[in-house]
Amino acid sequence: MLRYLTAEQLAAYPILRDTMHRDRAAQFRDRLKWDVTVDADGFERDKYDAINPLYVIWELPDGRHGGSMRFLPTSGRTMVHDHFPSLLGGADVRSDQVWECTRFCIAQGAGAHVAAALMLAGGELMRAFDLTHLLGVFDARMVRIYDMIGAAPDVLGSSGTGRDKISVGLWAYRSSDRAAVLRRAGVSGAVSEHWFERSFGHKVIRSIAA
Repeated sequence: MLRYLTAEQLAAYPILRDTMHRDRAAQFRDRLKWDVTVDADGFERDKYDAINPLYVIWELPDGRHGGSMRFLPTSGRTMVHDHFPSLLGGADVRSDQVWECTRFCIAQGAGAHVAAALMLAGGELMRAFDLTHLLGVFDARMVRIYDMIGAAPDVLGSSGTGRDKISVGLWAYRSSDRAAVLRRAGVSGAVSEHWFERSFGHKVIRSIAA
């Protein structure tokens, strides 16, 4: 199931928190060989985890992390603006209605539905908080995943080639995309909205039957 938790709220779920940071280390440092910081506990964390972002986390039945993404409004500090401004194509994407999504992580052995569920959650945030877009930086391997899920972004700019290619993209909300992602995630619209309401205490505002 999906949980929506700020960093402060995540402290109440130590198993979920700890397995998320360890899975991030396994994915980004060990498998992808990114230059990330991993502490003595085996946790991958960076400065953006310290400014109380919102996490969307797929929680496994035993309480462990199955996959996650991290969200911050682009009106504040973001990874794209701090590290990849050249990929924005001259655009100054800073708005309370545009949130950055980063640290897309899938635990080893998690099913393909987890990636789709995380993308579904991004769409639910857009519906609920009247966001116009999500902004994210992604590598070449993610292109196939986004296409498979049915939620490909509009690419603003890229650098590098082949497996080393890095891009920045914008996702707009489209109801047709939501229907496709629901099918891929194996989740009904009602269940997705229930998960959202349980986390935030209110319904997804712009509800769409699905």
